[in-house]
Amino acid sequence: MKVLDDFNQAAIDISGRLTALREATQAEQGKQSRDKLFPDYNRVGFGIALEWERMGNQPVSDDLLDKATALGVEFEHIGLTLGTVLHNVDLSQPLGSEWVSFLRQALLERKVIFFHEQNLSEDEQVAFARYFGELDAFPFGKSGQNPFVLTLDHDDQNPGNQNGWHTDVTWMEKPSLGSVAQTMTVPPVGGDTLFSDSHAVYLGLDPNLQQRLQHVAGVNDYRVLLGGGGKHALPEELLKEVKSRIPFGVSHPIFRTHPETGKTGLFLHPTFLRHDSLYDTRNGEPLGETESRKVVAELKNQHARQEYICRFQWQQGSVAFWDNRAVQHYATSDYYPHKRILRRVTISGDRPFYNPEKA
Repeated sequence: MKVLDDFNQAAIDISGRLTALREATQAEQGKQSRDKLFPDYNRVGFGIALEWERMGNQPVSDDLLDKATALGVEFEHIGLTLGTVLHNVDLSQPLGSEWVSFLRQALLERKVIFFHEQNLSEDEQVAFARYFGELDAFPFGKSGQNPFVLTLDHDDQNPGNQNGWHTDVTWMEKPSLGSVAQTMTVPPVGGDTLFSDSHAVYLGLDPNLQQRLQHVAGVNDYRVLLGGGGKHALPEELLKEVKSRIPFGVSHPIFRTHPETGKTGLFLHPTFLRHDSLYDTRNGEPLGETESRKVVAELKNQHARQEYICRFQWQQGSVAFWDNRAVQHYATSDYYPHKRILRRVTISGDRPFYNPEKA
């Protein structure tokens, strides 16, 4: 038998002693509550477990599964608590109330739903989105022939730049309920979109941070969409008109209560949020620039934890329908210099609010 060197002999001896000590300590303490098993700085697994438990420890409810079976829809779940591809659905056809109710329930339960091989025209995509509410045109992007269609067109001269975790249009007084996006041109490699569960993220936060921020809000604006300075600056007259017609600077809570499910989620867009603007909604008292920036720095990375994420690989004509009140998303920019074209239609939402009793 080979003689162990000093390090390996020490490692084996110490491992045995530490294991025995830990087992004795655990036996003395008895079985710990789940909450105590996760340190405050790493509760990601606990957040997922709590959200999964709240979902009945199954991807969809029995009621939704029964409805899918009756309609001939097959589910392909790509994430634990979010993200499902719905097969055998044709979004180009007029939808009756039974279908609309079913798809809304699927969206609420799965937070983002997907469809392949749709190839909708602009008007068909808009008509589908209208089943779920009024629509919002987008003032800072390229519209399609239908004014409610935003075209996101990237190529060798216009690289993708949505590769940051975000919640859409938080600069609006009433950010969107959700978006319906369809790929028109898919790059030969890359271009996936990632979605992260804002409800599980909230549940996975340090409880002390949850408590400290439950009455905190911040100011959002669209300054980064105005072209910046230098040669990209907007004419002063147009800049004044934009700010006079579209409110510049709106307040939203950091934690948001979902108006339909009642769940609490982490709600922020790090690019639109003024990082120094956080304040207590009960008395208007600002947290101060240093504390605000510290909080935002901690929160803006939470959605990137892999446990919260599902990843969708687009195909030609694929459609994604996400609940902007329940997820953040991230469009990977790993396909340059290839072309990627996506059309997005945005469904009108309501003013975000936070109800601590439901949290």
